[in-house]
Amino acid sequence: MHAAHLPAPEDFPDHRFPFANVLKQALPLGLTPVSAGFPSPAEDYADRSLDINEYLVRNPVSTFFFQVQGDSMQGAEIFDGDILVVDRSVTPQHGHIVVAFLNGERLVKRFFRRGGRVALIAENPAYPAIDLHDGAELVIWGVVVGKFNRIGV
Repeated sequence: MHAAHLPAPEDFPDHRFPFANVLKQALPLGLTPVSAGFPSPAEDYADRSLDINEYLVRNPVSTFFFQVQGDSMQGAEIFDGDILVVDRSVTPQHGHIVVAFLNGERLVKRFFRRGGRVALIAENPAYPAIDLHDGAELVIWGVVVGKFNRIGV
């Protein structure tokens, strides 16, 4: 039985093999993992700055902030204590979250307007929809365009 002869780089004079004659050298390995999937969103902001006003306030003269009180909008990720960014220059459309005055009471709800029905919808099943009928005084004060909150630490 013959010993198998494995080809060596010199058996292929017309090809270059990288590192064929390089001495082995240990190189440092970074301790921070490198993403093999999607890049980190934080990398996109490494050389830029973020101005919260520019990000959240599109129309400064018509933008106001309101603190949320209550839990009727939790399904829309709006929680008690959050600060809403409300823009009065945005025309309210079906599905928008709005700050409205209903018979003098200020509310934050989802605006529903379809097939002749107008309602303010909570995003918590513990609260019924508020269907608007003749005689109700509704003023859509502004459209919620953002929100922010603090994380407890």
